Amino acid sequence: MPDDLIARPPREWDGLLLSEYRPLGQNAAIVYLASLSEGSRRTMYQSLATIARLLTDGELDVFSLNWGAVRYQHTAALRAQLAGMYRPATANKMLSALRQVLYHAWKLGQMSAEDYHQARAIKNVKGETLPAGRELGTGEIAALIAACEDDPSLAGVRDAAIIALMYATGIRRASVVKLDLADYNRETGTLRVRNARHNREYLAYMAQDGAKRALADWLVVRGDEPGPLFWPITRSGGTTNRRLSTQAIYNVLLRRAREAGIDHFSPHDLRRTLAGDLLDAGADIVTVQKLLGRANVDTTARPDRRPEEIKRKAASLIHVPYRGRRQKRLGEA
Repeated sequence: MPDDLIARPPREWDGLLLSEYRPLGQNAAIVYLASLSEGSRRTMYQSLATIARLLTDGELDVFSLNWGAVRYQHTAALRAQLAGMYRPATANKMLSALRQVLYHAWKLGQMSAEDYHQARAIKNVKGETLPAGRELGTGEIAALIAACEDDPSLAGVRDAAIIALMYATGIRRASVVKLDLADYNRETGTLRVRNARHNREYLAYMAQDGAKRALADWLVVRGDEPGPLFWPITRSGGTTNRRLSTQAIYNVLLRRAREAGIDHFSPHDLRRTLAGDLLDAGADIVTVQKLLGRANVDTTARPDRRPEEIKRKAASLIHVPYRGRRQKRLGEA
């Protein structure tokens, strides 16, 4: 018998390969992703793509994996892999996405209730790590604003308003680009924010300070024409009534950080900094949660710097009697 006709031994993941074409509406992963907001969809798709590769030694993807065939032995092995590859928070986020896909596979009739409950019964990865990202100091915020103020172009006016608004309200860049002029109430200083991650709305507030003045200066340039709150600046130095992209917001912060001579930071770091500054100023954690439009108070607790300050003060009570290396006297051996 020719070698190419000899049946190869089955691979452990062969049962996860779809045996026939399945419409996207019958793919549990796609059904789950369709239920998410645009911002979350991209992140969770990447998580599921990684899971598919890990379950099949890199052979299958989100579309070719038979999610209804996933069983406890697969999820248990996957959990062990994720625990060794990622931080606990990242691993648990990916496990959460997998549980949701298994739920949809069960609802679509692609796995039994018993198989579903057994497969999703894996526990989260335990562990605690420091929060990702960093917080900006008061001097860094001031340097960013100053870099915009030193720019005589319209971009300087617009970028100062964007940075001031993001720090003062803590809204995400995905929400910034969705803001329309009609969402801003100039009298009350309130913004109607669309939470891109959770597909809901909340009100953000700007006090009567630099943030509101920076936005007022931009509105003088922008005018009262309906449309997006922030517009692109053309190469000729004018404006155009189009919506900015999230990448454009990222580029604005990158450019101004470089001009201000401060270390790189992510757009989310402005939100993280605001949360920490509010808690330091005495705002209670539930109020900070609502100001940031967060659904879970636990995620607000992460940038709380007060416990770290207590630890720092306690550490300062210890005295180590080290006075530094002394220079040897002339003539000493």
